[in-house]
Amino acid sequence: MKNPPKNPVLDALATNLMVQTEEKKRALARAGKRLFDFGLGDPREPTPPFIREALRAAVPESSQYPSAAGTPALRAAVAGYLDRRFGVKLDPDRQIVPATGAKETIFHLPLAFAAPGGRRKVVLPDPGYPTYEAGARFAGLEPVKHPLTAARRFLLEPEDVGEEVLRDTLFFWVSYPHNPTGAVAPRDYLERVARAALRYGFIVLSDECYADVYFGEKPLSMLEVQVENVLAIHSCSKRSGMTGYRSGFVAGDPDLVALLKRTRPHIGAASPDFVNAAATAAWGDDAHPAERREIFRRKRDLFLSFFARHGLSCEGSDATLYLWVRVPPGHGSESYALRLLEEGIVVSPGTAFGAGEGYVRVSLVPTLSECDEAIAAWSKVKP
Repeated sequence: MKNPPKNPVLDALATNLMVQTEEKKRALARAGKRLFDFGLGDPREPTPPFIREALRAAVPESSQYPSAAGTPALRAAVAGYLDRRFGVKLDPDRQIVPATGAKETIFHLPLAFAAPGGRRKVVLPDPGYPTYEAGARFAGLEPVKHPLTAARRFLLEPEDVGEEVLRDTLFFWVSYPHNPTGAVAPRDYLERVARAALRYGFIVLSDECYADVYFGEKPLSMLEVQVENVLAIHSCSKRSGMTGYRSGFVAGDPDLVALLKRTRPHIGAASPDFVNAAATAAWGDDAHPAERREIFRRKRDLFLSFFARHGLSCEGSDATLYLWVRVPPGHGSESYALRLLEEGIVVSPGTAFGAGEGYVRVSLVPTLSECDEAIAAWSKVKP
């Protein structure tokens, strides 16, 4: 069809980072360039064997439509995880709903709450995960991006947003540990957000997908501070090496969860029961996230040591599998990323996440041996 009708939101959004990165990688690969891919957050460590076995054992002879509510065993496993990890006790039937990965949830979630004549604003961290904005725009809501700075510890403070905006805010995104900076939120910050949510009547959406990838104190959940007006989003992807399984959950305020449970069957988004079986096994085990965390720590320490020798610095970078690296003088985010690409090193320019000029994001995805080789290549790039 020539000149097909087009949703104007498509032109309001930047090209998806994954699409851009894959196109560049393919071009370099065709040219025979050895690549060290630190661009996308898709770790190469194997999914733990017991998770894979749980999936295989649950594949039925006849596959039928899965329930959007997930299995009782999965919801119980999630409740157990939240209790062990955060000391939060939730009703698995009323306060937990499975998700087909965090990205799907983040995108579709606004559809359950975007009421005609209701609040329209969605407060977003900038830089931040691009799907926050995409989901808001496709639901007809108004994104309000607020810049994060190192001086403010990359915290999105309600007081900085202002009362006028907060009174018309439907969602306030809290994203800690933060992608892309790796910053972690202290309890007093989460308490300020919780108080503001009750005062102004907005919903806190807390993206906690990196809660188990940390290098110091354990990151907190928003649910430890407050459940009312709060929805927390978790994923098996980074915690358990299950990016391709597409499984996660949303938990929190039972009235909000009830609306999500009503919405999901219309979207048709539900993980197969054999994936749910794998996720049930994953949420029931705490040993494998600790093992994976140690691998990421070793990669992180390797790069921090190299950056110190090479005259580069990181900010944030206390959790997640990302390093938020300040580019050297004379470079912008994109020019430095392109210079590294000449040596086969793929990183994401900070601008891919919004207001990230002056930084590149390094995802600790390659193996430890590949990280050593990449550092040798990176050392050829003068700071």
